[in-house]
Amino acid sequence: MIVIVWTGKANHRNMKKVILLWSIVLAGMLASCGTSRKTTEVPMVGGLTGTDYLEQVIRLAPTWETVSGKVALTLDLGKNGKTRVSATLRLKRDEAIQLLVAPVLGIEVARLEISPDGVLLLDRVNKRYVKVSFAEISAWAKADLDYNILQCLFLNELFLPGKARLEAGDAAAFRIQVGAEQALLQVAAGRKLDYTFRTSVLRPQLLQSDIAVRNTVYGLTWGYSEFSDLEGRLFPQHMLLAVSGASTPLSLDMKFSRLNIHVNWEARTEIPSRYHEVTMEEILKMLSKQ
Repeated sequence: MIVIVWTGKANHRNMKKVILLWSIVLAGMLASCGTSRKTTEVPMVGGLTGTDYLEQVIRLAPTWETVSGKVALTLDLGKNGKTRVSATLRLKRDEAIQLLVAPVLGIEVARLEISPDGVLLLDRVNKRYVKVSFAEISAWAKADLDYNILQCLFLNELFLPGKARLEAGDAAAFRIQVGAEQALLQVAAGRKLDYTFRTSVLRPQLLQSDIAVRNTVYGLTWGYSEFSDLEGRLFPQHMLLAVSGASTPLSLDMKFSRLNIHVNWEARTEIPSRYHEVTMEEILKMLSKQ
């Protein structure tokens, strides 16, 4: 289930917050089409055979079941300005990803919840919500959507569309090109999308995931930096999401702090009875007028 929360009927700053939340959902939309797989020859990387190197990248990915922490979000809309907001990120593997927006005194004003079933957005201020299944979003976007892609993007993991979690043997699904400092990993592409991952040659660490719509200018880049130790695994404290091809450049900067992998929390949000439902079409119309 996807839950969406937004604030303000005609407030431009609040609409930017909605766009910020939806940009994360759109990242999953771009990354949802299936791919075909084939075994390819791979070169040496950092003293390892390409296959051994790729297996290390897969093995060193986070294995945690939960991640939570504070996140400073900055939405950059180019000439339309920037919006900054404080939030809490909570992720429970295979169950839900939540963003709780609380810009003032820790008071939650909006909540985005993404689960394998869909998306929920709650507007705490105006007491309204949108709930959309992945089946509905897939029909609207004319593409099969995959919750797992978003989960991997947030967890700094390689992914193969349609597969819940990679194993060492999945290294054969990637082509590899080696540069001076980075290795370029490519997945045998499907009909619509191309997937590229950039890793460090010095260590088997994912630095950037790129998803491009073939033969168009549209694409998504999700970059990782400022790695630090989190329970024995290197994890990025900084993520930068950039969408290309739109009439207005869009980027979302996420800086994390106080990350924790031991906090348990309720993975699904209960919709208060006094909240009223609004359709996705109404939200899209609202956004188009901003």
